[in-house]
Amino acid sequence: MKRVLIVDDAAFMRMSLRKIMVENGFEVVGEAENGKEALEKYNELQPDIVTLDITMPEMDGITALKGLMKLDPNANVVIVSAMGQESYVREAVMAGAKNFIVKPFNKDHVIKVLNSL
Repeated sequence: MKRVLIVDDAAFMRMSLRKIMVENGFEVVGEAENGKEALEKYNELQPDIVTLDITMPEMDGITALKGLMKLDPNANVVIVSAMGQESYVREAVMAGAKNFIVKPFNKDHVIKVLNSL
């Protein structure tokens, strides 16, 4: 069972992703509201996958992604972003993100992306 850390400043998004993952055999080991919290929880929880929002307070997703890749160059990070943030998604992939999911997300696509890791 793959262990996932969900990072998004919107509680509703975290709850939606958690529901999809749990219903499809993933273990959600933690949640974070911003990039700073994500780095702390990654060290503590050592998840197999991180879903990472781009636009967040305190530390954005791109900065957090770069920090995660320094902690673990093999980290499986999936960017979850809203439509219209394509330039950020490109930057994230170049910084080490393995894939991305566009909000509003489709449940089947989320599972397909997570299973590909």
